[in-house]
Amino acid sequence: MDMKRDYYEDVKLFESGVVLFWTTALLLLLIAVPFVAPNYYVYLFNIIMVHVILAVGLNILVGSTGQISLGHAGFFAIGAYGTALLMAKLQLPFAVALLIAAFIAAFFGFILGLPALRLEGPYLAIVSLGFGLTIMHIIGGMEVFGGRMGIKVPPLEVGIPQLGASWVLKTDFEKYYLILLTTVVMVVAARNILKTRVGRSFVAIRDSDIAAEVIGVNLTVYKTLAFAVSAFYAGVAGGLFGFVLGFFDPFTFNLILSIIFLVMVVVGGLGTILGSILGATLITYLQYDLLKNIAEVPYFGALMVAVSKQWFTMVGLENIGSIAIGLIMIGIIIFEPLGMFGLWIRMKKYWRTWPF
Repeated sequence: MDMKRDYYEDVKLFESGVVLFWTTALLLLLIAVPFVAPNYYVYLFNIIMVHVILAVGLNILVGSTGQISLGHAGFFAIGAYGTALLMAKLQLPFAVALLIAAFIAAFFGFILGLPALRLEGPYLAIVSLGFGLTIMHIIGGMEVFGGRMGIKVPPLEVGIPQLGASWVLKTDFEKYYLILLTTVVMVVAARNILKTRVGRSFVAIRDSDIAAEVIGVNLTVYKTLAFAVSAFYAGVAGGLFGFVLGFFDPFTFNLILSIIFLVMVVVGGLGTILGSILGATLITYLQYDLLKNIAEVPYFGALMVAVSKQWFTMVGLENIGSIAIGLIMIGIIIFEPLGMFGLWIRMKKYWRTWPF
């Protein structure tokens, strides 16, 4: 029986030598990806890792604390615009600008967390939805943010330019390792947060906020903290996302993006870090590769083109990707409520007892 005998067994990073081995193998594989993959897939991996950061942070709020948010595109936008403008206008180093923008997003997350003290479920979702739409329209209406035309990000210069110790990352290949390092740090940090007293308080609030308050959990502190932490992750992801794209406008951070973020968490598995990673990877791959050029998908693509010509229009073919993602989410909810993490657990149990 796999039983933990003390707290340190619960918080240690690698539970066994097997976990250490496969984690090391995965990291070595990720390090090698840019050397063997085409440039587009390096770009795709950069987008996936950015979404992993955001999905992990959103899952802390939705999966671990039980608070629904449909406004994370707003925090994402704050991180992207904040990092780019702090570097362009104030000449701040990238790392400093990224952290400041993330803390600004966390502050707005704290403010948005205040209604969570009295609202929950669909009412909280509507409040967060309004926040996301408000941020998009405020940014689009102010010239300091580039208005509706958007802004071009400055060169991604890491280090301390004032001291002459800096490097400009121009290609997706060069940006890849910066994003990979940031992703690993943020994922490990999220895992550690959930193992601490703070993380256990989040889970207690999710299971029953009344019971949590009775045993001494301060709902005011931890509900607002959950929003702040989740927004901080979204701010970091947004800051990196801006440099992956190179240019963005307010409509990049629309309502559909917030919904897609929530889909990543639900499809991956609520309340699990691995589920966030799997969900973000799958949905991003479908959006940016497989379903983006659906007409080129073997067999299925030709069928969809024929159906579109017969019953719809060729313009409607672009919406099939959204329909497919919706069907995936419905299927996950019906057949595997634990999401892709549940499938992973089933696979582990199967191979542990194979061939019996």
